[in-house]
Amino acid sequence: MPDFVGSVDQGTTSTRFMVFDHGGNVIAAHQLEHEQILPQAGWVEHNPVEIWERTSSVIQTALGKAGLVSSDLAALGITNQRETTVVWNKRTGRPYYNAIVWQDTRTDRIASALEAQGHGDTIRHKAGLPPATYFSGGKIKWILDNVDGVREAAERGEALFGNTDSWLLWRLTGGSHGGVHVTDVTNASRTMLMNLETLDWDDELLSLFGIPRQMLPEIVPSSSPEPYGMTLADGPLGGEVPLTGALGDQQAATVGQVCFAPGEAKNTYGTGNFMLINTGTDIVRSKSGLLTTVAYKLGDADAVYALEGSIAVTGSAVQWLRDQLGIISGAAQSEVLARQVEDNGGVYFVPAFSGLFAPHWRSDARGAIVGLSRFNTNAHVARATLEAICYQSRDVVEAMEADSGVHLEVLKVDGGITANNLCMQIQADVLGVDVVKPVVAETTALGAAYAAGLAVGFWKDTDELRKNWLEDKRWQPQWSDEQRQTGHAQWSKAVSRTLDWVDVS
Repeated sequence: MPDFVGSVDQGTTSTRFMVFDHGGNVIAAHQLEHEQILPQAGWVEHNPVEIWERTSSVIQTALGKAGLVSSDLAALGITNQRETTVVWNKRTGRPYYNAIVWQDTRTDRIASALEAQGHGDTIRHKAGLPPATYFSGGKIKWILDNVDGVREAAERGEALFGNTDSWLLWRLTGGSHGGVHVTDVTNASRTMLMNLETLDWDDELLSLFGIPRQMLPEIVPSSSPEPYGMTLADGPLGGEVPLTGALGDQQAATVGQVCFAPGEAKNTYGTGNFMLINTGTDIVRSKSGLLTTVAYKLGDADAVYALEGSIAVTGSAVQWLRDQLGIISGAAQSEVLARQVEDNGGVYFVPAFSGLFAPHWRSDARGAIVGLSRFNTNAHVARATLEAICYQSRDVVEAMEADSGVHLEVLKVDGGITANNLCMQIQADVLGVDVVKPVVAETTALGAAYAAGLAVGFWKDTDELRKNWLEDKRWQPQWSDEQRQTGHAQWSKAVSRTLDWVDVS
C-alpha cells in the first residue's frame, strides 16, 4: 500500500491539491485562484476550462514540490463547490456556456414560478430542498432554454451535465476519450432532481424542470471500493491512480470533522457558511428552513443524511470589504481593523447580496448596512461584517435545534475564517457555546481523502479516522446572556430591513 492519499478540492474561488499521510497530516499542497466572472448584477460564472487547467497545475506543482509521483498515492478523492453547473459536449469536451455558480440568482423567476404553480412541496418532499436559485436544477434549465442548440444536443445524448466534481472526474479519466460521467450521492442531492429515498434521479422532478435524463451523470457512492475510474498515464498525475472518493465540499468537511454520529455538527467558514448536523440514516424533513441532504454514503452501507443550514455570504463579505469598498488590503486585516473598536457601535451589516439563504430563503432580500451615525468608522463596518458571519450562523443553529431536538453543546469549525481569532470569539459569544477548531483546519480536502482512502483500505474504518482528530484551539463565550439576546434582537431587526427589496414574481 502506498503511503499517501491525494485530494482535489475544487472550491468557489480556488482549486487546491493536497496529499495526506495515514495520520491525516498534510504532506503536500498547492492552491490557485480562478476568475470570478460577473456579467451583470446577480450573475456569477466560472470558466470550466480554466478550472480544469488550474486543477492540472495544482496537482503537478504539489507533487513536484514534495518529490512525489503517482505511485506514492493509494487513491485520489475529489471534493467540490456544489450546485455550480457545467454543461459540455461529450465529443469535443467543450463547455456550451460558462459554469453557473451556486451564488448566481438569474434563475429566481424559475424558482418562484415552481412555487407559484404549487410544485414547491413536491420538490421539498422528494429532494429535501426548497425551490431556490441556489441549486443546479434551475441552472440546467436556464442553459437548456437560453443557449442555442443545447436542448437538442441534450436530447441526442451529446450534452452532459455535471457539477464541478463530474466535470473533473470526466476530464481526469479520459474526457472525450472514454471519461466516466458520474457524480456522488451528496452532489446529486443538491440538484433538486434526486429523490432522497431512492437515491436516483426522479422522473417527476426531471419533468418539472424539462431536463432530459440522458444528460445526467450516474449516481455513485461517496466512497467506492470499485473505482469510478483511473487517472491517465499522460494526465496531470503522470500515472494511474484509482479515483475512489467524491463528496460535495460541505459533506467532505463533515467527514473530515469526523461527524459520524447522529447529533454531531460542524460549521465551515468559506465563501459562504455551511453548517451540517448528522441525522443518521433517518431523513429528517425540516420545518424550520433547513435543507435535508445526503451527508455521505460509504460503499454498500446505507446512506447517512444531514440537516444543513446554507448561508450565501460570509467570507465573501470580507472579500467585498477588500475588493469593492477598499477598506482593507487583505482578509487578515479585517481582524486588525475590527479590533480598533470594542463593539459594533450600533452598526449591523446583513450581506444579502444573493438574497438570504437558510433559514429565511428570501431571494427578494438585498444587502443592507443599518444603524449608521456620524460616530461610526470603517472599523465598525469591519466588526459588523464579522458579526454578520456569526449571527447568520446563530439563526441556523436555532433552526437545527428546533428541527432535530438536539441542543448544540459544542461547535466544530473549519475553513479560512477560523484563522480570524476575533471572529471565532464573537461566534462563541453569539452562540453561548464553545467553538473548537481541529489541527487540520482544511477538513474539506481531508474528508475527500478519507472517503478515497477508506475505499481502498488505507484507513480501516471511521473509528480509525476519529483518532486523527486533534483539537487545535477553543474559544469560550464571554458575553452575558443579556448581551447575547440584545445583539440578536438587533440583528433580527436588521434582517427585516432587507426583505422585499427586489421583485422576483
